[in-house]
Amino acid sequence: MTEVLDNPEKARYELLEDGRLLGVADYRPMGETLAFSHTEIVPSRRRQGLGAALVQRSLDDVRRKGAKVVPTCWFVAEFIDEHPEYADLRA
Repeated sequence: MTEVLDNPEKARYELLEDGRLLGVADYRPMGETLAFSHTEIVPSRRRQGLGAALVQRSLDDVRRKGAKVVPTCWFVAEFIDEHPEYADLRA
């Protein structure tokens, strides 16, 4: 089972499985906006949908907090383009 947690001290969302770090979505806080600059999944776990799960749950948390995003990371931008239900989160 995986979970996604915000780690504001490191300015990133972390994808964890049984306490092991599988991926990160780095961001830069800009007031009520987060600029997502990079996402990465550990090489041995790529191509399993974990990147999409990480981004989706990160964006769900951003929405819950009432914030907006600037997707400078191509993966986050592409995810939002492919999932129009998240388009309202763009700053």
